[in-house]
Amino acid sequence: MTTKPPSKIRPAPERSTEKIAYASVAGIPALEPNDQIRLGYSIWLWLTHRRDPLDVAVKTAGARLLINEEEAIQRIRQSLQAQGVEL
Repeated sequence: MTTKPPSKIRPAPERSTEKIAYASVAGIPALEPNDQIRLGYSIWLWLTHRRDPLDVAVKTAGARLLINEEEAIQRIRQSLQAQGVEL
């Protein structure tokens, strides 16, 4: 039996919404890597829909952060502003 090689993966462009969202939470310490991924996904949803304030997006992510939520929100805002996102 033979197996085929895996499909080639094309990375997302640097200015894509996904890269911006996950880069904004990269420096936030979390209990597990999945918590940081969940937070990044929540920020991506917030960037694409913007239905609720950023604070609500961070709370609803349910990520177990090693810093308090206020500090995490402040870091995320600073990162998003540095990447050119209008808040």
